[in-house]
Amino acid sequence: MMPIAITDPDDPRIEPYRAVRERDLVGRQHRFIVEGEVVLRVLLQQSRFDIESLLLAENRIDSLSNALENLPPNVPVYTANRQVMDAIVGFPIHRGILAMARRAPLPPVEDFLATLPQEALIVGLVGLANHDNVGGIFRNAAAFGAQGILLDQESCDPLYRKAVRVSVGGALIVPFTRVASANAMVRALQGASFEILAFSPAGQEILSQVKPARRTALLLGAEGPGLPPDLLAQTRTVSIPMSGGFDSLNVATTSGIALHHLKSQRS
Repeated sequence: MMPIAITDPDDPRIEPYRAVRERDLVGRQHRFIVEGEVVLRVLLQQSRFDIESLLLAENRIDSLSNALENLPPNVPVYTANRQVMDAIVGFPIHRGILAMARRAPLPPVEDFLATLPQEALIVGLVGLANHDNVGGIFRNAAAFGAQGILLDQESCDPLYRKAVRVSVGGALIVPFTRVASANAMVRALQGASFEILAFSPAGQEILSQVKPARRTALLLGAEGPGLPPDLLAQTRTVSIPMSGGFDSLNVATTSGIALHHLKSQRS
């Protein structure tokens, strides 16, 4: 690996990294960007993403030398001083580490579920538009060994730069795919023999009393509106009791509590 020094912020070779925040909003044509050492090290261990290039601050090369040994030799590694790097990305990039990778096509939900083992734990997200929450859920799913995540069309992109960062690379580890709607998600899960646990403050069962089936899917909705009433009506509903009648628990926190319980019950 021979680093390529960049001294001009307008160098066309680093065009994909220009104005990072603006491109966060408009997308990168089947590409995504990761930021920071921990997430880069996770990316380098994943085979399902093709890394296209790296952009590193000059003072980060030595600390990453062991990780970069796993980088394919045809992947360019660009380096720049902090001033040039900040000018390229459009804001102070304190971590000094960026990488560009190409996302794989998402499989149809039926194909995705068919590839899962007979004993599987997955998460379904309905209407989650907050990148922090989605990143936190992917982090919990990776920590507790969930085999996959389904997202409806209203849920945000788990490979959005902030979501990947909040997930600490969990969004690169846990496989996921999109589903046309919440109802389509339920139908697909039922067709693949999943026991569906829909989480709601008004759930009829208490989590501590729930034992997972061989194939279990927990469904989570956005904070505030929660899961749609018609979805709750056709699924098994579960709640997490809270003290003093308080019924507002962050959805990412909910996922951690639920996944930990279901994983420990299975163990």
